[in-house]
Amino acid sequence: MDVVRLLMVDDHLMLAEALSARLAEVPDLWVVGHCPTGDPRLPDLVRQTRPDVITIDLEPAGAGRLVRRLQEVRPAAEVVVLTGIRDVRKAVEAARDGAAAWVPKERGIERLTEVLRGVRRGRSWYPPDLLGPVLRELREDVVRAGQRNGPLDALSDRERDVLAGMVAGKRGAQIAGELLISTETVRTHTRSILAKLRVHSQLEAVSVARAAGLRGEPDGES
Repeated sequence: MDVVRLLMVDDHLMLAEALSARLAEVPDLWVVGHCPTGDPRLPDLVRQTRPDVITIDLEPAGAGRLVRRLQEVRPAAEVVVLTGIRDVRKAVEAARDGAAAWVPKERGIERLTEVLRGVRRGRSWYPPDLLGPVLRELREDVVRAGQRNGPLDALSDRERDVLAGMVAGKRGAQIAGELLISTETVRTHTRSILAKLRVHSQLEAVSVARAAGLRGEPDGES
């Protein structure tokens, strides 16, 4: 019997503990830990516990792009969104970032168990009311990708994330912290960005990015 190693990322500690207790009764599921969304120790916990599946809640503030960040820390893990919100935009973003499934918290333990087993076998699951919009947006992404012809097309998704941080005026250490990567990795991406854009400074790269329409989220600090 294949055992699924599960890590739960949720700010509602009591809910996470209750679910952990219920899932512990399932013979082929092993809850290796749970952690709040914003805990700075999360990347280390992911590396230490080596989960096969990670459940996350996208409701807490700052949880955007968490799917992508966790998969960079643990590429072998499947990510399942387990949340109480019903937001088509966030569901589309999660699917774009690689979330294998989206499970409303009210679905119950049996549905969650089925989904966790399924994603470990390479399957995906989104509720019917979200599946249509998600598939439609992903199809349109493919069409748009075929039509793109801009200066940023040569950049990888991660390089775009780093460049967006630069556009927002963030320092390398802050970009690294938000993307859950090292400052050295940020420097490596920055060198690659400059080479691909054929510019010689971050200021020039930011100028090219802004002209191409790339916008970064502004720093919330005053």
